Amino acid sequence: MRIRKAVLPVAGLGTRVLPATKVVPKELLPIVDKPTLQYIVEEAVEAGIEEIIFVTNRNKRAIEDHFDTFPELEQTLERKGKKKELEAVRHVQEMAKYVSIRQAEPLGLGHAVLCAREVIGDEPFVVMLGDEIFAPETPCLSKLIEIYDQYQTSVLSLFSTPRELISSYGIASVKEKEPYIYQVNDLVEKPAPEDAPSDFAVAGRYLVTPDIFPILEKTRPGRGGEIQFTDALLEQARAGKCHGLHFTGLRYDMGTPLGLLTTSIAWALRNPDIAPALRDYMQQALQEK
Repeated sequence: MRIRKAVLPVAGLGTRVLPATKVVPKELLPIVDKPTLQYIVEEAVEAGIEEIIFVTNRNKRAIEDHFDTFPELEQTLERKGKKKELEAVRHVQEMAKYVSIRQAEPLGLGHAVLCAREVIGDEPFVVMLGDEIFAPETPCLSKLIEIYDQYQTSVLSLFSTPRELISSYGIASVKEKEPYIYQVNDLVEKPAPEDAPSDFAVAGRYLVTPDIFPILEKTRPGRGGEIQFTDALLEQARAGKCHGLHFTGLRYDMGTPLGLLTTSIAWALRNPDIAPALRDYMQQALQEK
């Protein structure tokens, strides 16, 4: 079955980047000239996704507005002959079908995914977290889809993490099946480095089979009273229904102020209209230090 739908959980409060996110959703903080969430949607569309399902809350209406039509703005741009800007605005609203579902209570990532059950139906789908983006020259989703087509199981994106950061991630116990493709046998949430079964951390891209939903329904709340997505994936893994991709491409973590800044610099350096002046400024600033 073709992968057509993506769930984007965007109901979080963004506390790691306060006070910037007190009023503005963290997913709309800019990377150069686009909100972070738009990069993620574009990544999904590039991989063949047709329907984007935002799991949001009552304070995230601006996310829905960004991907909706804005007739007054379009009319103004058209009247002023700003064709490039008009095309960019229309591209946002036309590149996919958008569905918004509210998560009434902050009950965790597992609960957020469960909220999308009726829209997903009996299809495999992808889950994309908003704190990470992947460089277009090293795509991740398309490779997850290839592995799903081969094995018909859930597929996790995995990356090698330094030992000192292991306790910040979910870590997978794996067995290699072929180069860069692994059977995932177990998942351990934020272990001490000495207790970790590997250095493979789970990144923010998942391809999930629909049998995750009955598992999530019966998953009991864990730490913080939240339904942990990892717990449901663990059940799939122990049943032999989970694989992993060792992703070695470019991945950017935007969950902290430093991450937002460095990601924005990386993307600006890809932009031929900005990169030369930015390089000049950076060289000058570093010399002054």
